[in-house]
Amino acid sequence: MTRESRHLMGAVAGLAALVPVYYLTEAGAKALRMGAAEGGPAPVGLACLAAVAVLVAVLSAWPAAAVTCGVPLFSAGALFAVDADAALGVAATLPWEGLAWDGLPSAELAEPPGTLAGLTGLYTLIGALLVLSALLPARWRSILSA
Repeated sequence: MTRESRHLMGAVAGLAALVPVYYLTEAGAKALRMGAAEGGPAPVGLACLAAVAVLVAVLSAWPAAAVTCGVPLFSAGALFAVDADAALGVAATLPWEGLAWDGLPSAELAEPPGTLAGLTGLYTLIGALLVLSALLPARWRSILSA
């Protein structure tokens, strides 16, 4: 396999992982918020964020995938930080109803998908971690990169 084809496969994998990372992060944040509001545990939120952590760990082993997924996430988080109204307008155009998984919190009408995770800085953090992981020397990355 050539170097170019590995980079192309990494870019495709990063783009494919972007949707699950985006929506699982939002579902996890909403489940944690609901658990905190009810004064109880939120195992669904923990499970969603654990799934995001696994995806990020796998992507961080592949620099092309990490950058392709991390840059849009970081950009979304930066947009929420700089201009929340514009970010909410963009998030309102994203589909949510077709992506609701059983047991996960769905979006309210007044809250587009990605709002909570964007406003709390989760997308910025995850995106920055992915991009920074791609900048690390190969010997510091995961054993999965071999």
